[in-house]
Amino acid sequence: MKFVDEATIRVEAGNGGDGALSFRREKFVPRGGPDGGDGGRGGSIYLTADSGLNTLADFRYSTQFRAPHGERGHGRNCSGKAGEDLVIPVPLGTLVRDADTGEMIGDITHGGARLLVAKGGRGGLGNTHFKSSTNRAPRHTVPGTPGEQRALLLELQLLADVGLLGLPNAGKSTFLRAVSEARPKVADYPFTTLHPQLGVVRVEMHRSFVVADIPGLIEGAAEGAGLGIRFLRHLVRTRILLHLVDMAPPDPDADPVRGVRSIAAELRKFSPALARRERWLVLNKMDLIPPQEREQRVQSLVRALRWKRPVFAISAATGAGCRELTAQLMARLERTRALPAKPKEEASSHA
Repeated sequence: MKFVDEATIRVEAGNGGDGALSFRREKFVPRGGPDGGDGGRGGSIYLTADSGLNTLADFRYSTQFRAPHGERGHGRNCSGKAGEDLVIPVPLGTLVRDADTGEMIGDITHGGARLLVAKGGRGGLGNTHFKSSTNRAPRHTVPGTPGEQRALLLELQLLADVGLLGLPNAGKSTFLRAVSEARPKVADYPFTTLHPQLGVVRVEMHRSFVVADIPGLIEGAAEGAGLGIRFLRHLVRTRILLHLVDMAPPDPDADPVRGVRSIAAELRKFSPALARRERWLVLNKMDLIPPQEREQRVQSLVRALRWKRPVFAISAATGAGCRELTAQLMARLERTRALPAKPKEEASSHA
């Protein structure tokens, strides 16, 4: 199924039914009086979280949703039937905005969540309500009110603890394969990852975290180069970013230091808040460097970047260093999970 992380839909709640104009008529009750019932309320529309969904692809073609109207009232003080509520399943992590005003309506981040997006109209009043000592045969009723109608912008931001960053072919997909059961495509050409991937890393029983891999960035991504930066929104909710660096690029002129700086610059252009997120440096493909040169290469890069945060030298292809890295990540996440996350910060106009 094609990955879709943004969709626009239109929702129309049901109208309330009109109140009834009716009088009681029985053979031996010549002045039975009014008995018009109320109209039923219109059906409302809710979005609900479905953990089995991971894309908004279902909304590529189904874009119009209407809830049933309430029935009009009946005689003998019988109210009309209410319209059934319409419940639309969406993936966890879906942000909902009003497409016309940009107003934030809600954020669906946990299983079973229900978000009201269009309220059904109220049912009207039958003429029974208007009977009085001076008006024993009222012919006045109240019509039902219309249901809400609005266009919604749905935006999916994947829920993950750790996000992977890096240039194309930095080894992000290979790393995700090495530490989780996810099986993203791996090949020796750029942009093998075309849409975000999720993987669950199980450190031990009952200790795990989720990793999100997004397509590789290149310099100029903020201006649309490569696949652009549209997928960076999927890292907004993460607590830690892993910046993977290819320490043995096939191009001898490629400079890992320049590559790290270019990714950091694209992050700042996309969202200063995301650029300030805790970011660890993961130096990958160390197995392709002669053993006697590895330490010197690592120290040289760290000095050039003046890097003060955690640094890990690994080989995703052989698994070397991956276990130590995931153990450190797990420990760090366990210390921060008690604190509120910062995903609500806006990710700039690109988001």
